This record gives sequence, structure tokens and C-alpha cells, in this order.
Amino acid sequence: MSKLYADPQRAFQDLFDTRRIADAAEQIIVHSEVAADEKAFIESRDMFYLATVDARGFPTCSYKGGDPGFVRVVDKNTLAFPSYDGNGMFYSMGNIRGYGKIGMLFIDFETPHRMRLHGTASIDENDPLIMEYNGADLVVRVRVEELFINCPRYVHRYQKVNPSQYVPRADCETPFAVWKRIDAIQPALAAKDQGKAAGAGGLITMEEYFAKVGRGEG
Repeated sequence: MSKLYADPQRAFQDLFDTRRIADAAEQIIVHSEVAADEKAFIESRDMFYLATVDARGFPTCSYKGGDPGFVRVVDKNTLAFPSYDGNGMFYSMGNIRGYGKIGMLFIDFETPHRMRLHGTASIDENDPLIMEYNGADLVVRVRVEELFINCPRYVHRYQKVNPSQYVPRADCETPFAVWKRIDAIQPALAAKDQGKAAGAGGLITMEEYFAKVGRGEG
């Protein structure tokens, strides 16, 4: 009996005569422990896509970026990654705290290659790993439930131009987020960010912010 498929998947598999290959794929490639080559691939990534589900049942997909190694394979059944300063919504983190089930998609756009992971995530504000992640607000630990590679044939080939200057690094100061300079949001900023806009280039309007985003300066 399949753990991965239910009636909706089976209906399409039967419609397109792929039930046999779907069963073979589940038996051959889906597993729950991270192998050595998979650990190397995961820890070489500088980004991944994180899927969570909110209280309304809506799935949401979030881009998470850092320097290579920011996602760690703690052991063959556990991953960890940091939550860096964001827009203050804590949307994905709140979904994890409330519901736990997540999906992770790792992609190498240069080779290309991709890997999917399903897991149960948790957050402990006192996680000792936070001391090893410069600039992290939280650390997420993921218990691996299912891990499998995906055919990369539709992955477009790209090359990285520059790493983000906003990734926290121990050897340099992290720049102040441009959106935190928007004049209309100043009263709503967290206490730690109050008054910092002046030293980061001054206040800007919402229109100026969107113009910067359009030029890749956001």
C-alpha cells in the first residue's frame, strides 16, 4: 500500500497509464534517511524553497537563501536551517510552530539537479545551534520523513552572479534592509530598527522603494 499516493494521484496515474512507474518510483527512490551524497548536495546549496501550510489550509511557498552550508544535515534523519531577519510576518515560522508538516525543494540550476524532502519541523527558541548561525532569529529542525530526487529535465540552466549582501556573515556588518527605510512604516518597525533609516541612506517613499526593487536594489 502506498504511503505517498492517494485516490487523487491514482486517478491521474490510471488516466495516463503511469501507476506502475509511479509505484516503482516510490519503491526505488523514496526513502527516509539522508545518504552521504545527499548530505553533500544539501549542504552545498545556497537556497531552497520551503513549503508550509497555514491555519486556513492554504499552502505557501517561501524562498530561503544563505551561504552554502546554511542548511545542515545534523544526522541521517535530521536537518537544520536558520530563520534570518525578514519582513516581520513570521508566516512560515508560524506555520511550522502551528502545524509542523513542511516540504523542501533543493535545486542546482547549473548542473541541473533537484531533490525534494518532506518532513516534520519544529522550533525551539533555545536551540543551541543558534549560536552557530550568525544573525539568525530562530533555528528550525526537520525530522526527515521522505526524501527523493526529481527528474531535472525542465530545470532551466542558470548561473549565480553574486551572493546576496544581506546574508548575515561574521566578518562584515549586514546592511539595513531597504524596505525598513520606507517612511510610512517607520512607526510600525520593531524597536531594534527604530531610528536606523537615517544612517542607512534616509527615508524613502513607497514609490521609491518599488522603483529600487525594479532595478534590483531592494
